[in-house]
Amino acid sequence: MSSSRRHFLQTGSAASLAVVAVGCDKFEVSEILLPGRRAAAPPEGPYQTPAGKDIDLVSHALNRLTFGARPWDYQQVRKMGATEEAAFAAFLDQQLAPETIDDPNCENATRRFEVLQEPLGEMFEYQEKHLLDALVRNTVLRAVFSERQLFEVMVSFWSDHFNIDPSKGDAKWLKAADDRDVIRAHALGKFPEMLRASALSPAMLWYLDGRVNKKANEADKPNENYARELLELHTLGVHGGYRQKDVMEVARCLTGWSVKETKRSKFGLGEVEFKPFQHDRGEKVVLGHVIPPIPKKANAEEIERLGRGELDTVLGIIGLHPSTAKFIATKLCQRFIADEPPAAAVTAVSEKFIASGGDIPATLRGLFATDAFLTTRGNKLKRPFHYIVSTLRATHATTDAGRAVQDYLLRMGHAPFHYPTPDGYPEEAAPWLGTLLWRWNFAVGLTNNTLDNETKLDADKLKASFATEENLMAHVLGRAPNADEVTACKNSGAPLALLLASPSFQKC
Repeated sequence: MSSSRRHFLQTGSAASLAVVAVGCDKFEVSEILLPGRRAAAPPEGPYQTPAGKDIDLVSHALNRLTFGARPWDYQQVRKMGATEEAAFAAFLDQQLAPETIDDPNCENATRRFEVLQEPLGEMFEYQEKHLLDALVRNTVLRAVFSERQLFEVMVSFWSDHFNIDPSKGDAKWLKAADDRDVIRAHALGKFPEMLRASALSPAMLWYLDGRVNKKANEADKPNENYARELLELHTLGVHGGYRQKDVMEVARCLTGWSVKETKRSKFGLGEVEFKPFQHDRGEKVVLGHVIPPIPKKANAEEIERLGRGELDTVLGIIGLHPSTAKFIATKLCQRFIADEPPAAAVTAVSEKFIASGGDIPATLRGLFATDAFLTTRGNKLKRPFHYIVSTLRATHATTDAGRAVQDYLLRMGHAPFHYPTPDGYPEEAAPWLGTLLWRWNFAVGLTNNTLDNETKLDADKLKASFATEENLMAHVLGRAPNADEVTACKNSGAPLALLLASPSFQKC
C-alpha cells in the first residue's frame, strides 16, 4: 500500500527530530512536537485526612464521584465548605460543570494521543492496534489524572451502557470517533441527544448491523439486531413493556441507514448515509404509536425526508419513556448506591430524569440528594478498572498506562474497549470476586516499583506528605484506622501494599 501524505510528513518529521535526539537518554518525539501547559503542582503537605471511625460525607463523595482520592483531595474538598454538607454541595457543583475546571495535568498526560482527535476518515490511515492502544491509554490516563473526575466516571458509565466491541469490522477505526463524538460529547449532557448520536454513530451502525438493515425489495427482511438492543439495553430495559412485534417495527423504521465501508468504498470512509430506496415505506406501529406509510407516489427527496424522520419518531417514543427512565435510574443507582438499590431511590431518580427531559446533571443531582446515596457508604466493591486507577491516584503514582497496567486490566477482565457483547461490563460485585489475587499482586508490584519503568511511586515522599503513619492509613482507608489495622500494618513489613489490598480500600 502506498504511503499517504500524512504518513510521509509524520515519517519525515520523526526522522528530522531523531537527529536532535542523538545522545539523549530518553526522548519522545511527541513531547517536542506538542509542548504542554505548565503542570499544576499539588498543594504542600502534610495533608488533612479523615478523623472519624466511619466514612464521612467528604470521603464518601470522593469514593463515589471520583476514581479515588489523591493524597490532597480530602483536604481540598473539605475546605470548600464550613460543614461536610456544604463542602459536598460545592464539590458537586464543581464536578457537574467540567468545562469550568482547568485540567493541565490531564492534558499533558494525554496530548500524545493526537490520533484520537483526527477527522473520522483520517483514522483509517492508522493501524487498528495503534488506535486501540491510544484509546485504552487515553481512558486510563484521564481517569488517573483528570480533575474532571465525575465526568470521567460518567464516561465509563455510558461506555458500558452503549458498549461497542471495536474488534468487529470497521469498528476497529470507528470506535475512536464514537468515544469522542458520542460518549465524551454527551456524558454530562442530555440523554435523548446522546441516544440519537449513538443511533447514528458509524461504529454502532457497524457493531449492531444497522448498516445492513434494509428493505430494498419484497424479499428483504429487516435486520433486528440494533432495534433489539436499542430497546433492551439502551432505553426501555428487558422488562420495559415492549414485545417482539415492537422490535421488528422499530427495525423497519430504521431501514436504509448505512456506512461507507472499507470493502466497498475508498472515499468518505465512515460517513453515514441514508438510502431512501432501501427504507421500508409501509405503516409501522411502535408501542401503540402509529407511524403512517410513506406515500407510494413520493419522490426520492420526500422518501428521504420522511424516512429519516422515522428515526427521530422512534427515539421520541422511547427516549423519555417511563420504562427508559426507570431503567436508566436503576443503572445509575447501581453505580452510585448499591448493586441492589432501594426502590425509593430508583423512583426519585426516575422522576428527576423525566422532569428534566433526560438532563444528566439534573438526574445526578436527584440521585445524590437521596437518603440512600447519602447514607449507604463503603459497600460497593470496586471493579478492576476502578481499583487500579484508585491505587494510582491514592499513591500519587506516575504512569503512562502502558503494557504493565494494561496487562493487569486484561488479566482481571476489565480492560476498556474489550468487552465483546452489547451489554457492557457488569456493575455488580459477583463477576469480579475472582480478581482479588490479581489486585494483591498489583498492589505489591506498585509499592515495590516492579511493574515497569513508567509506573512508579515515591513511597518515602508519600509517607512524608502526612503528619503520621496513621494519617496515611486514614487517607487510603477513607476513615481513621482502628487499632487492629494499625497493628497489622506496622507488623506487616509492607504496610502500603497491605492497605491497598485491604477490603476497606477495595470498596467504595
